[in-house]
Amino acid sequence: MPINPAQLNLPAGNQLLLQDISWKDFDDLHEELTEHQSRLRISYSEGYLELMSPLAVHEYDKNIISDLIKIILEENGIEFITLGSLTLKNNLAQKAVEPDECFYIQHEQSVRGKDRIDLEVDPPPDLALEIDITHRSHFDNYQVLGIPELWRFDGNNLNILILDTGIYHSSTTSRQFPDIRVKEIIPDYLARSKIEGRNKTMQAFRHYIRSNPALHNHG
Repeated sequence: MPINPAQLNLPAGNQLLLQDISWKDFDDLHEELTEHQSRLRISYSEGYLELMSPLAVHEYDKNIISDLIKIILEENGIEFITLGSLTLKNNLAQKAVEPDECFYIQHEQSVRGKDRIDLEVDPPPDLALEIDITHRSHFDNYQVLGIPELWRFDGNNLNILILDTGIYHSSTTSRQFPDIRVKEIIPDYLARSKIEGRNKTMQAFRHYIRSNPALHNHG
């Protein structure tokens, strides 16, 4: 059932779940949405296609959390690549998902300078972030695609999922940042930014990382 992108007029904060969609129809739609720089986020699994139109608060939370992650990496001298809502898909598994942000950290060198990422050849991102305010279906795409760590923020709480033997397990600590209480600190600084402003919050967070020797690698 071919899908006409012109018919997909989703108000912000809404999602649409379609069934009996072939992988080819999904692939064709994805190309058209990419060409038209659509803000719709997509997820595909076993004939089900979900489309979501993000809210402004969704985008704000994504940007602030991403910036906080970047500060941790920068202050520890860790090279990384962020690829935003890169479409993570595997033709063989017929799975696809677009996180709100994704980071290559351990595997940064493996994808450095690449124009395209192919998960049948390239490693998946080391960390993916999803803002789950609109309660997306998710399926099991991140798990099947092998994303080692997934952060889901529901507007209040940060849930950390760690992939172990092919299955996600909820964790109180991050595999990427084991010495930082990100589960508590990230939501705290996000809330702070909504009161004090973005720049002041980022300066405070950078100072926090720098002033805690256990969290800051000088070399």
